Amino acid sequence: MRAVLALALVCALLPAWAQEPARLVSFDARGAVTLAAHGKAAPLYLDGADHAGVLRAARDLREDVRRVTGLAPALRTEDAPAGRDVVIVGTLGHSALVDSLVAAGKLDVSAIRGKWEGWQAQTLTRPLPGVERALVIAGSDKRGTIYGIYELSRQIGVSPWHWWADVPATRHAALSVSAARPVTDAPVVRYRGIFLNDEAPALTGWAKEKFGGYNHRFYEKVFELLLRLRGNYLWPAMWDAAFFADDPLNGKLADEYGIVMGTSHHEPMMRAHKEWQRGGQGPWDYSRNGGVLREFWRGGLRATREYEKVITLGMRGDGDEPMSRQANVALLEKIVADQRAIIGQELGENVPQAWALYKEVQEYYEQGMRVPEDVLLLWCDDNWGNLRRLPTPEERGRAGGAGIYYHFDYVGGPRSYKWLNVTPLPKVWEQMHLAWRYDATRMWIVNVGDLKPMEVPMEFFLDYAWNPARWPADRLQDWLRGWATREFGAAHAADIADIVAKYAKYNGRRRPEMLEPGTYSMVHYDEWERVVAQFRAIAARAERVAGDLPRQRRAAFYQLVLHPVLASANVNELHATAARNALYAKQGRAGTNALAARARALFAQDAALTRRYHALNGGKWNRMMAQTHLGYTYWNQPPVNVMPPVSEVQPKAGADLGIAVEGSERAWPDSEPLALPALDLHERRARHLDIFNRGTRPFGFTLRAVEPWLVADVTSGTVRATQRIEVDARWDEVPAGTTQGTLIVSALGRDVSIRVPVHKPAGPAPGSGFVETHGVVAMEAPHYARALAPAGRQWLQVPDHGRTLAGMTTLPADASALAPTDGMRLEYDVHTYTTGAATIDVTLAPTLDFQPGRGLRYAVAIDDEAPQIVELHADKSLAAWERRVADGAATFSTRHRLARPGAHVLKFWALDAGVVLHRIVLDLGGQRPSYLGPPESPRIP
Repeated sequence: MRAVLALALVCALLPAWAQEPARLVSFDARGAVTLAAHGKAAPLYLDGADHAGVLRAARDLREDVRRVTGLAPALRTEDAPAGRDVVIVGTLGHSALVDSLVAAGKLDVSAIRGKWEGWQAQTLTRPLPGVERALVIAGSDKRGTIYGIYELSRQIGVSPWHWWADVPATRHAALSVSAARPVTDAPVVRYRGIFLNDEAPALTGWAKEKFGGYNHRFYEKVFELLLRLRGNYLWPAMWDAAFFADDPLNGKLADEYGIVMGTSHHEPMMRAHKEWQRGGQGPWDYSRNGGVLREFWRGGLRATREYEKVITLGMRGDGDEPMSRQANVALLEKIVADQRAIIGQELGENVPQAWALYKEVQEYYEQGMRVPEDVLLLWCDDNWGNLRRLPTPEERGRAGGAGIYYHFDYVGGPRSYKWLNVTPLPKVWEQMHLAWRYDATRMWIVNVGDLKPMEVPMEFFLDYAWNPARWPADRLQDWLRGWATREFGAAHAADIADIVAKYAKYNGRRRPEMLEPGTYSMVHYDEWERVVAQFRAIAARAERVAGDLPRQRRAAFYQLVLHPVLASANVNELHATAARNALYAKQGRAGTNALAARARALFAQDAALTRRYHALNGGKWNRMMAQTHLGYTYWNQPPVNVMPPVSEVQPKAGADLGIAVEGSERAWPDSEPLALPALDLHERRARHLDIFNRGTRPFGFTLRAVEPWLVADVTSGTVRATQRIEVDARWDEVPAGTTQGTLIVSALGRDVSIRVPVHKPAGPAPGSGFVETHGVVAMEAPHYARALAPAGRQWLQVPDHGRTLAGMTTLPADASALAPTDGMRLEYDVHTYTTGAATIDVTLAPTLDFQPGRGLRYAVAIDDEAPQIVELHADKSLAAWERRVADGAATFSTRHRLARPGAHVLKFWALDAGVVLHRIVLDLGGQRPSYLGPPESPRIP
């Protein structure tokens, strides 16, 4: 708790630059400058000689004011400002209006002058002859001015997603602004961008239908969105497209808008690989075809000579594959040297260049390959959101700096994931926080797939890149609430934020494409039932909110919230239904066939949800949700969605009794004797059994408890398919030391006994802490008893991080390694009844060893035993990595021994920065197979 309070204090004392820009706008006419009221709108004044992108953004502002008020302000680029209220917009050095205010001492721009993309807004009184009041938006450069313009659009209530998600602006009769002192802002990460990738069939089919392909009409929509989101960099769609070659206006308009263009990690020298596939001569092999490739690359530079860009260097194999085994470091160094020479000859020396250390290219770097100091090193994640490498202290001094290429979408092993948002914001925060603290801040670019399903994480990624200090871990839900308020209003914002956070969290623990009927356990810990119940709960909440929203906001809500929630819930329930169908078939239940029918209905519902999306707003988004997501048999997507297999049975003629108990796949009469999982005094949780029919005719039953304190919620009835019965105890009546009770089911002339283990130990009650039940003690990471940290260090809770509750990690994120004796540990008080062999299973985030040398480490111990140190990355096999990314977690086990029952202290040390603890299970022999592990054990305050 002390660590959490310390963090809150740190956040409260953040410097001014780390806070959000001040609120400028009020929805009345009482501010310092009235933008719109009483049928009039303040005119917008710009210098006609300012950047074309600034003038274009000002036209957007004019339209945004009209969206909100119904009044479109005049936009003037030749006249001198005049009037009671005006808006003056301009770029330093490119706007005579703004420069004159600076020269006259009316406007102090020292806070932004010389900054990259800085902007300033301020209200002035009588700044010019004939002007009573003015709002001045000034930019240090072209994009700085543009971002200042769009900040005003945001604050008057226009969503960046007004076109891309059909978010309407809330209407207001009046708008005014107040900023007596300058409001300024500027980004931390220089290049902040997205990659439209893996874009077929969904985005490609949609773009062809609506625009005729990836032409300038399509990209104008992307450029505007990117700027409204404060991005500035783009890797364009490239599976079957060539940005500069397909439409000459693509590059011209990108530069006019203010978008810095690049080409992807495997497309060097501003040439799309599709251009080579269309007309390249000879092999894509530098050792055999270097002369042709050099001329090909020269063409890319000549075609983009006038445009702002970051040039990708290096070379991978044909089609984003590794280069041949014969490729070596010396050849790659020659390729980069030759590319640099071409850049110098064609463009001069001062052109930003980046080398993407993607997949095997990082290995070349680790083997000693180097590029000149001014080249940006673009480090990459593992395609699953885990950073592979971050700059060392020595590398942080490089002139070219470092950046990150991240993924919200991926095509490749162990399985492609492209359908919906599966990356929770806490995961993004935790990894990109590392990038920030390790000074990888020259470029952040994220693969957003088809763009549309990734609206929320994409916006957060770009917001966080603008200024990471604004969004500490404990404000992630504040960010979502702010997003929901802007899009849908304050009334439901908290609910919507929680729904969006939960669906991403639930998808993140197992991506929909990787789901199978066997993913979660159908028999242990009610795991599938709990997963389906969680999804159903948020789906029901989302449906209620949708019904309460004004009609004009429902299309946006379906795209941004309701569809991903309903679609995710439906797919999970489909797999759960298939799993239950398989279990019922194995047990011979007559209800098997109804589950098969239910699975078919859910499969049909999946298609119906897609059709509903495609029909929105007269078919505006037709094809956008065409991505297949059911029926994977290997890493790549299936050609069509395929329903999970289901079984049907032929029930026996007449009535036939069957009984199944929680925790077992087998059923009576094939399994005898029957025993429920134990009822436990500390847990006080009911257990269940199913009386089911294996025949065609209903039958009656009775159930009685031998012990008077043993109770069932149903004691008689008629079974047509299945009757579930909850069994519990009246604990005040259970004698201390009791170990079991008995139930008897009578039906069809048979009496079947069911043993009910009971745990109500005699003796004194345990003290505070977690208590063993069913042979395990399961603990969520934030529920520690004590958090200890040496001076200068602290524990940080990352809310909602991981598959269950939250994560615990350490600060500073770039701190040096520790030993157990340094005392950076969490302590958990536990009470056990079992002695002997024990296993501690520790579940962590699948963080990679992002610094050279030894992998990350933790240590664990019980009581005063010597800590056991575990290296997270000792197993570097492909199988180990695939298991961790598929599971969204890494679990490690250590062996221990408890000499006595009673109170113990379990200790967990984080020895390296970057370790994120999710949960701990002390297994005393009772843990059963499951995906998420046993639910958290009872905890005595």
